[in-house]
Amino acid sequence: MPNVAGGATVWNAPNYVGQLYTIGANQTPFLNMIGGLSGGGKQVNSWEFAVDQTDVLEAASQPAITETDSLTAPTPTTYVRGQDKNVCQIFHRAVQVSYAKQSNYATLAGLALIGPDQQPVTNEKDYQIARNLRQISVDVEYTFLNGAYNLAVSAATANKMRGIIAAISTNAIAAGGAAISKSLLNQLFKAMADSGAKMQDCVIFANSFVKQGISNAYGYAPEDRNVGGVNVKQIETDFCMCGIVWAPKMPTGSLICAEMSEITPVFLSVPEKGYLFYEELSKTGAAERGQLYGQIGLAYGPEQYHGKITSLATS
Repeated sequence: MPNVAGGATVWNAPNYVGQLYTIGANQTPFLNMIGGLSGGGKQVNSWEFAVDQTDVLEAASQPAITETDSLTAPTPTTYVRGQDKNVCQIFHRAVQVSYAKQSNYATLAGLALIGPDQQPVTNEKDYQIARNLRQISVDVEYTFLNGAYNLAVSAATANKMRGIIAAISTNAIAAGGAAISKSLLNQLFKAMADSGAKMQDCVIFANSFVKQGISNAYGYAPEDRNVGGVNVKQIETDFCMCGIVWAPKMPTGSLICAEMSEITPVFLSVPEKGYLFYEELSKTGAAERGQLYGQIGLAYGPEQYHGKITSLATS
């Protein structure tokens, strides 16, 4: 049954018996691996925040300084720092459940056979809050990966965080429609190592098709009469051990190799309320009304620590 806009009533949110499942690829592995929405990330007190501060050394070379040259101090060299920034954005959802709906949880629709599978939702308000909170988690996962940056210039424009895919520019390989392969991944690992990536806690995040392609490229299944197939979860590279994670919200034709030790969620708290909270709203009639509100961003460290492959084959 499709979801509907507006508050829950007896008529638009019927009750059913049976085990309750949430359908869809709603896993949030990237969010989970960096700490989730538990508030353990970076706390800030401004919409904008610094992702990193970096400087760059010159290319290595052999000096050729004579004794005569050394009698005069050389021209000073000044190393200039730069800064990358990101922004917290608003996640906001509302819940409304009528008094009639809250009290009418025993009226059943569909196949109403009372038995071991009783009506699992006896508190409609708690159920709606939980589902909206889960939707925020899925939206945060999608935005952490795919977010397109925008800095608000007025109250009428939205802050939008930069996701990690858009942030990566140095170690970016365009596959030109080719299938994922060892060769492409080796190019990516080499580019990351050559640009000074830490290669300390690297994890590849890929959609289902690319994840299967990685298993096909690296997998070796011993002959067995009863067991077949492979599920590659880690790659031994020349530079590090790299984990492999299926992430449903990754674009179909892309993968990222993320240095997880540098990535953390960022929270801008509301005084006396917190960083992601539910609060009751004033009543305008016979219904409970409330809202979920959070201000969340992503700190990913130097973008040179990560890598991506785009324009991969999708079928």
